[in-house]
Amino acid sequence: MEKENSLFEKVSTWLRNSVMLKLLTITILMLLLLIPSAMIQDVISERQNLQQEAISEVSSKWANSQELNGPILTIPLLYEFEKDDKMVETIVYQYVLPQALNINGILKPQKLRRGIYEVVVYDSDLKVNGTFNMDISFDENHLKEIQYEKAFLTIGFSDLRGISNNINFKWGNENLKVESGSKITDLVSSGITIYPKAIKSQLGNSIDFDFSVDLQGSQDLTFVPVGGTTQVNLQSEWSSPSFKGNFLPKNREVDEAGFTAHWNVLELNRNYPQSWSGRIMKDKMDASAFGVNLLNEVDDYKKSQRSAKYSVMTIALTFLVFFLVEVINKKRIHPFQYILVGLALCLFYVLLVSISEHSNFDLAYAISTFGIVGMISFYALYIIKARNLVIILVLTLIGIYGFVYVTLQLADYSLLIGSIGLLIILGLTMFFTRKIDWYNFQSSSQEKFVEQ
Repeated sequence: MEKENSLFEKVSTWLRNSVMLKLLTITILMLLLLIPSAMIQDVISERQNLQQEAISEVSSKWANSQELNGPILTIPLLYEFEKDDKMVETIVYQYVLPQALNINGILKPQKLRRGIYEVVVYDSDLKVNGTFNMDISFDENHLKEIQYEKAFLTIGFSDLRGISNNINFKWGNENLKVESGSKITDLVSSGITIYPKAIKSQLGNSIDFDFSVDLQGSQDLTFVPVGGTTQVNLQSEWSSPSFKGNFLPKNREVDEAGFTAHWNVLELNRNYPQSWSGRIMKDKMDASAFGVNLLNEVDDYKKSQRSAKYSVMTIALTFLVFFLVEVINKKRIHPFQYILVGLALCLFYVLLVSISEHSNFDLAYAISTFGIVGMISFYALYIIKARNLVIILVLTLIGIYGFVYVTLQLADYSLLIGSIGLLIILGLTMFFTRKIDWYNFQSSSQEKFVEQ
């Protein structure tokens, strides 16, 4: 019986002193901690979805993203042809785009709140003018009549609720009445309609047009370059615009006072003509749109999500420090204590998200770092009982969180910074463990096992 007890004690001692077994245990604990880490990333995604729902709700009451498309002149053509020994008539629309289109706009952004979330909306003052070239050619095969008296103009607005003024549309020297709704919904799904007069008498000439619109929207403002030459000039007090779409500005200036941007798009730059009949060009026109997105300066959820992806590295490096303390200074740490430290590291990201929802990201990151590093440091001081080692641990944790913070700020260089950082960490680990004879360390454990 005493031999069995002695054997059990020897096996138990070997298990406590086995370096490989301890490494295996730490690895398993790290893998288990991936579960709460993944759950935290799900929480961040859920909060981000709530933010998007808040944006959608506010936008639905204010006005959604706006796209200006037009004006487009539409002329009905009556064709007659024989089918099954009968004469059949059909209407085909001829679409004519302006030869020149000029848009000058001022964006006035503001932030609305929905609970704890901020939503960027804007008022815009758009002045639009241009010229139609009325030298129009038609497909005369089976053409019976050109219905000039039924011609109409369409201007597309993606959300009509954003129109804040009565639009005064000037066609040549005439002021024309504007009606709500689009008659060519397969090309312009939402917009207004204008009925010009005496189109037939103006054939072969050029006609100027002009109108102004106060347009409300949320986040995005885009334009479809329907002009033979389309020029757009925008200015705003918003300091963090994102220029989007198929064309970037030819000239732009962005600073803390706001931005100015100028686009110049030619007919040759897009994949649809100035005039066509029958065919629908909606997809090609939509694909050619360009404009600006008023980004919120601080997208905390994206930063939190990116920082959470570094949780594995943070846990691994912290566990590595604790393991080296065990190896070098013979300070044994129980697996349960590793788990508590790992859970504290995971809690960092919950703190980061919850605090950043009520303050800015930088302050939330600093508070979370101070709280978690402080808690782990006091706990390590008790279990390690060596002030110098705890100081090393604190410096390591601060270095890790500082490294992650710098990586988050330099998004374009995150891969470069990350790879260099990991190279330095691996080099330091090799340096501090260079004098450890792992075989002798294992042998000394075995000798201790035999002596007992």
